[in-house]
Amino acid sequence: MSEYAHPEVLVSTDWVKENLGKDGIKIVEIDVDTQQYDVGHVPGAIGLNWETQLQNQVRRDIASKEEFEQMMRDVGISNDDTVILYGDNNNWFAAYGFWLFKLYGHKDVRLMNGGRNKWLNEDDKELVAERPSYAASNYTVSEVNNDLRALLPKVFEAQQGGHNLVDVRSPDEYTGKVIAPPGMSETAQRGGHIPGAANIPWSTTVQGDGTFKSLGDLKELYGSKGVDFAKPTIAYCRIGERSSHTWFVLKYLLGVKDVRNYDGSWTEYGNLIGAGIEK
Repeated sequence: MSEYAHPEVLVSTDWVKENLGKDGIKIVEIDVDTQQYDVGHVPGAIGLNWETQLQNQVRRDIASKEEFEQMMRDVGISNDDTVILYGDNNNWFAAYGFWLFKLYGHKDVRLMNGGRNKWLNEDDKELVAERPSYAASNYTVSEVNNDLRALLPKVFEAQQGGHNLVDVRSPDEYTGKVIAPPGMSETAQRGGHIPGAANIPWSTTVQGDGTFKSLGDLKELYGSKGVDFAKPTIAYCRIGERSSHTWFVLKYLLGVKDVRNYDGSWTEYGNLIGAGIEK
């Protein structure tokens, strides 16, 4: 992992095992399937629900600054804690959580390389059912990094040139053959992709065990699709979680300076009146 632009944001499953229960380290599980945490989790891990805790419940938006602060206080995470995130589906929503933590200025947050599945597939790793209880904190957000997020006007601006637009969905979603993966309820009125976007599925950035591919392989992957690492880049998917995974790859593994996650993604863009799409 030392080859990446920012290797400090990744830890191995072995590192997590060796550091279980240490002061100043909080482990957090965020899953696509929100019931997985209750089935069993890394000892001491806090469970966060992406549907009810990481998103505002009365408008389509991320948790507000105040909501994020209160969530951190309630689960006992302090500003100076090292937060280790992991989850199912090769860290889809763990990466979304990482993006949210960074958007709200948390200094030391990392991903467990390979996520929940890698932990499950290693014989020396255990799962527990007990929920941990930590003393409430006085967490405060001192900065909001909105330059990590692309809202719709920025997406329209990117279509005028000088940007990379990366659609990280499956080829069938990109072409409009399907609007959403099987079993996924969030959808749009039209299938297709944002004009000018390159299709680089998130899944092409990981190996069979869910860990990230090498730096050389990642550079070749994005370079072969015409991504210019010197240009500002916007990644999107359907609701913003898979594109968070790609945002993490581009920003922290490849070191792209200006990269944003368009969390509105296709469920916003594919519903716009008058917006052109490509198939």
